[in-house]
Amino acid sequence: MLRRPGRSPGWSFRRAPWCFLPALLAFAAALAPIGDALAKADPSKVIHWYFPTGEAGFDPCRVTDLYSNTVNEAIFERLLTYDYLARPAKLVPMAAEAMPEVTDQGKTYVFKLRKGIFFTPDPAFKGQRRELTAQDFVYSYMRFMDPANRSQWAFMLEGKIVGLDAVAAKAKKTGKFDYDAKVPGMEAVDRYSLRFRLTETDYNFPYIVAHVPFGGMAREIVEAYPGEELMAHPVGTGPYVLKSWTRRSKIILEANPDYRGFVWDFQASDEPWDQALIAAMKGKQMPQVGRVEITIIEEPQSVWLAFLQKELDYINVPPAFAPNAFDGDKLKPELAQQGITHYRAIDPEITYSAFNVRDPIVGGFAKEKIALRRALAMAYDVDREVEVLRKRQAVHAQMPIPEGVVGHDAKYRGIIKYDPDTANKLLDYFGYKKGPDGWRTLPDGKPLVIHQAAQPSSIDREFNELWQRSAERIGVRMVFDVAPFGDNLKAAKECRLQLWGAAWTADYPDGDNFMQLLYGPNTGQSNNGCYESKAFDKLYEQAKALPNSPERNRLFLLMSRQMEVDTAWSLNVSRLRNELIRPWVLGFKKHPILHGEFTYVDVKPH
Repeated sequence: MLRRPGRSPGWSFRRAPWCFLPALLAFAAALAPIGDALAKADPSKVIHWYFPTGEAGFDPCRVTDLYSNTVNEAIFERLLTYDYLARPAKLVPMAAEAMPEVTDQGKTYVFKLRKGIFFTPDPAFKGQRRELTAQDFVYSYMRFMDPANRSQWAFMLEGKIVGLDAVAAKAKKTGKFDYDAKVPGMEAVDRYSLRFRLTETDYNFPYIVAHVPFGGMAREIVEAYPGEELMAHPVGTGPYVLKSWTRRSKIILEANPDYRGFVWDFQASDEPWDQALIAAMKGKQMPQVGRVEITIIEEPQSVWLAFLQKELDYINVPPAFAPNAFDGDKLKPELAQQGITHYRAIDPEITYSAFNVRDPIVGGFAKEKIALRRALAMAYDVDREVEVLRKRQAVHAQMPIPEGVVGHDAKYRGIIKYDPDTANKLLDYFGYKKGPDGWRTLPDGKPLVIHQAAQPSSIDREFNELWQRSAERIGVRMVFDVAPFGDNLKAAKECRLQLWGAAWTADYPDGDNFMQLLYGPNTGQSNNGCYESKAFDKLYEQAKALPNSPERNRLFLLMSRQMEVDTAWSLNVSRLRNELIRPWVLGFKKHPILHGEFTYVDVKPH
């Protein structure tokens, strides 16, 4: 999931690579439902939390930012989700009553829904209690392919489900998507049975149905609240409802009184941290927290001060304040004495700066264009970023697939090293000459100016200064075009940014989720550098057809090297997550994929 690169906290957990084996899915444990009794969360139990940047809205198929989707995670239920404690991450049923039946070598998936899951009451239901059905998922998935929605998640379904692309293609011609069309590859066999037929083998398909945007929605709601109204009117079946929303300021969630609930009965992983959680939480009916208040706090200093003043119940320590929180890797005594606990991990993420490979200055595959991109990447001092800007709360990313994600190779080492001297020689050789003023020109003698997109925040300015110094070492003039993150994201989708820094957090713990950022057909969606390499795309398509295996991992390594040879990105870091948790919060553990931990915690009086 795309977000601002280092300017905002990440979401992560250190985990080992894991295999997805369809034959074992039937043995995965489900969340134990309470039964007929509804969840009875205590309205006096409140979590005070924050987002470091504003949200976009709450229509799952139309929002791509991490923070909007964190809210959606608590409102909309997917067919599958993840076990809260299991490491490595493990899929378990959510709206489905069990893991899917998988046949035809990973091309056919059949899900059986739980009975008795109901949407939050809404006037659109005309006084009727509305049950979640298989057809709701058919409808919800179709929305991603409706051209009118311009969903950035469409790439996860395009070319995948038999007959679905044809319905989308017809809509592009007629201007109207036929939601009543029969899609052979996506059928509600009966009220509670859903069958997917895929165009080709895809062992990662369960990850897609577990992805937060793919929750079940009711057609009546979408039709009753068109356009922007729907963004502010999410109606799902999950544990929380949106009580109030002040855009880019405050979000309040309340426990859904119609939610069926579940019993906290998770099994410990190998981490000692889990034992205290189990002792505090085992057997409780969830959710316990009746109200979640989320404040938008963009400046790291304000986040830190709010935590010190007990206005926030848990935070990811802003890197600038790591020296205030830790002596080396240990929590400062004055914090430990307050009963605050510290949870540390590496985020399953990468930060990177994407070159626009369609841009007339830095784009293309001519040798001199690759040389310019390579020189800029070699001039950027990642170690200084880690030491100074990140306060040692990050590690240098070596490949596009981060630690803890299937396909990561701890032995892989990138070929693009910090080396300004060689970068200068490279530019000299390919005709980027220095003028009398010390600035380089293009090979045709015109001025060379690199435009990097940025956001208007203090931490962005620090990164701009680092890039500025890096470019000056090789005689390249760099200017920064400042705009809101949303505006930059839109421009990137349209291939209008020359260079832009971003971050990607795992939507699912598999290397495909990261390599698809570089896949040519995803240009305009998740491929924000508009990188279109026939060699890379061929390797990616070969990997897509394989289950998790040594051969697939070998292809991931070849893709990593191809990206470096073409220098589509300047690959930067994966961040360390340092969660500080107040002593009255019970059961907290940062999940590598899920982000709404408030669903799984309790709050004791304080």
